[in-house]
Amino acid sequence: MKIVSRNEELLRDALSRIPQSSSRTSLSSYNKLIRFEDISAAAFKIQCGVQKTPCTYSRLSKQYGMDIYLKKEFLQYTGSVKERGVLYLLTSLPQDQQRKGVIVASDSNFSMAVAYHASELRIPVFVIMSTSTSPARVKMCREYGAMVISYGTTAKDSQTHARRLAQENGYLYLEEEDSAVYLSGLGTVGLEVYEQVPKLDAVIFPAGGHCGLLAGSAAALKHLNPQISVIGVESESFPVLQQSLKAGHPMEDQACSNHHFYGDVSGLCFGSNSLQLTGKLVDKVVAVREEDILISMLRLLEYERATVDAEGAIGLAALVAGKLPELKGKRVAIVLCSGNLELHLLQQCIARALTLDNRVCRFSLVLSDSPGDVSKLLEILAREEVRVLDIKQERTFVTSELFTVEVTCTLETRDKIHTAQLRNALLERYPTAAWTER
Repeated sequence: MKIVSRNEELLRDALSRIPQSSSRTSLSSYNKLIRFEDISAAAFKIQCGVQKTPCTYSRLSKQYGMDIYLKKEFLQYTGSVKERGVLYLLTSLPQDQQRKGVIVASDSNFSMAVAYHASELRIPVFVIMSTSTSPARVKMCREYGAMVISYGTTAKDSQTHARRLAQENGYLYLEEEDSAVYLSGLGTVGLEVYEQVPKLDAVIFPAGGHCGLLAGSAAALKHLNPQISVIGVESESFPVLQQSLKAGHPMEDQACSNHHFYGDVSGLCFGSNSLQLTGKLVDKVVAVREEDILISMLRLLEYERATVDAEGAIGLAALVAGKLPELKGKRVAIVLCSGNLELHLLQQCIARALTLDNRVCRFSLVLSDSPGDVSKLLEILAREEVRVLDIKQERTFVTSELFTVEVTCTLETRDKIHTAQLRNALLERYPTAAWTER
């Protein structure tokens, strides 16, 4: 958590439990120290403010050859694990600052958590969002109890305005980073997983640039049982954490995206403290493709009725992609940390995932434009037990001989094998049928 505005004075009380080696110790050196005792203290302090989310055995276990347990952090009130770190920070602030209020400037899960928990604690909270922010996010933030102000066309404009308001009015400007307080709050996930799943072999977390959850939870898990493997998963498109670990310092990947699909998975590496903890305590970091993330979202929706976003599904994506063969036969927990995907994006993701999973296919063929030919085609589709999602007929712009019709069908099948059977049946009757490759 990055605190801008009278940093050391405002966080002195929150960090007082961390031992000082010198009276000249800076705030950054405070942040480097995170102990198991800090995580335990955070768990005690936030236990009434956040949910102890279930960590349940998954029906996906047989499919991937291991005992899978899903830690469902997307069930938190704001749909994100960020509530843990945010609540611990807010309750650690001095009372005079709680009376003055806090201010944030983004439409991220972090800001949503600040809006909700500050309101619950009766701390005045202001959220500055750019004019391009989704109306649904603005509405949700207001419903949590925050005063939402639209300003600027970019995130940078909103942040500049928020800092100015903080200086003029005495608000505390909060920006997600990796202080000891914030990491301790996030680390409580590791404590809960350890309590809920006996004889754990491994725990899989989302990674990416914002690896605070991975780092904080690793500190808890490795203290409780050093034999538990802690694994981070990030996107192949934005391997920020792997690049940073290799370089030994936080890297800024120029390819990072602000697309809401990726969330914090594509964020810049924001802190050396998380990076140092990750390098010391995390056993492995792997990267997965976007296709694997989409299929993971589909698997979780179908098998667990869990609607998660890319950040929430990326842990399972490592198993979908076959990146962790060493976990076969082991007992594995996966943290589903977030479920805040806008509806229009969710629809696009599921449609794309069905295609990637070879369960939606499309073909075109040319028939003579005579009564009964299309009916014969539909009879074949019915015999093969496929579901017709869409069928189009084109007569005007057909380039073949006269009095023909080009028919394009979009179909849903059970799986890859069913799709192959359908294709063989159609090619036997219509050798010129053209399939649209995904």
